[in-house]
Amino acid sequence: MKKQSIEEILHSIPIFKELTVYEIDSLKTIAHTKRYQKYTHVFMQDDHLSNVYFILEGKIKIYKTDFHGREQIVNILHSGDMFPHQGFFRHDNYPAHAEVIEPSTLVYIPKQQFEDFLMQFPQISVKLFRVLGDMIVDLQQRLEEQILHNTQEQVMMLILRLVKKHGKENRHGDVMLAKQFSNKELANMIGTTRETISRTLSQLKKESLIELSANNMWKIDVEKIEDKLFE
Repeated sequence: MKKQSIEEILHSIPIFKELTVYEIDSLKTIAHTKRYQKYTHVFMQDDHLSNVYFILEGKIKIYKTDFHGREQIVNILHSGDMFPHQGFFRHDNYPAHAEVIEPSTLVYIPKQQFEDFLMQFPQISVKLFRVLGDMIVDLQQRLEEQILHNTQEQVMMLILRLVKKHGKENRHGDVMLAKQFSNKELANMIGTTRETISRTLSQLKKESLIELSANNMWKIDVEKIEDKLFE
């Protein structure tokens, strides 16, 4: 890629957008880009942790599997996100699988070189700690949901999380969410079954909390869902 293109790419990543020309010059010597096709893996769980990745465009599914092959989705990441988070500063293996769920372009930096860069520019470390802190808060909230709420409530909270991350308002002011995940994938996000998700979504449709509209989009009544959760 051309020199200017690399600079533009690095500046488009939120954690790097305020870097000076000197800092970008240092970073671009260790940063690389790669295009990944849908359904390929960036890395597999327990592979040696060698790179840090930033999503320029596309979506990546982070998930774990147990001894029986059961899948637990940890996160769905999109443009601007970095991964992995867990074990980042340890000489360890990748803690989960990273699967491409739509064609993606990633920026990757060898882990040791990125650590050296952070030592040279500690202000970037502060931004990185904020990102990691947000991840910890999110994981804590998910754990609380599993402990304190029944399955239907967990599904509604999952919908609200997906709306916050992927939802958009249409010209009528309705909150829309693309139906991009299967019931099995939704179930794997909260550790339940596909049948439970199907029953819960059917009940939410009956109560007019969600509605399947044109172009395979869900219309989500956020206020009604929040009222039902906290009534």
